[in-house]
Amino acid sequence: MARRFTNRRELEEHHFHPAVLVAVPLGALFLHAYLPHIWAPLGILDLPLILVLYFAVSWRSPIAGTLIGTAIGLLQDLPSNQYIGFNGMAKAIIGYAAASIGLKIDVENVITRAAMNFGFCLLQSVLFFVIERFLLGNSTYALRWIHELLRAAINAAVALPIFFLLDRTRMDE
Repeated sequence: MARRFTNRRELEEHHFHPAVLVAVPLGALFLHAYLPHIWAPLGILDLPLILVLYFAVSWRSPIAGTLIGTAIGLLQDLPSNQYIGFNGMAKAIIGYAAASIGLKIDVENVITRAAMNFGFCLLQSVLFFVIERFLLGNSTYALRWIHELLRAAINAAVALPIFFLLDRTRMDE
């Protein structure tokens, strides 16, 4: 009997082995915490953000995107010197937005993936600015736009091969 799909989300929702859902984010969090100690310029990479985007658009569920963003963001806050919840708030919003966009457009295209990673990396910088400036009251915090644009471009370039590798871990029916 052929399976009938009622909407795009059901048609293109991807599934992953539970080991992938645990090991890949933990590995990315480990690399994110320790790569800058090996070589400082690697601190520009945001591997947890890339994973939040990938899983959010793969599941195409805003609730799941919010939850994975919150979980990865809070775990990212633990080894850092930032407030607990700083990354959690930003990545929850990004997870929700990415999953919502994943429902509307084709996110399997390389150009779409690059643009999405670039845009959400910039959005995360803006969210960090808003959290730091307005929630934490740090009036001296400022965005360095050239640095943020470079950071977004590098993260978008790094995200493409990571997305390609993660595509191989899907358990589609």
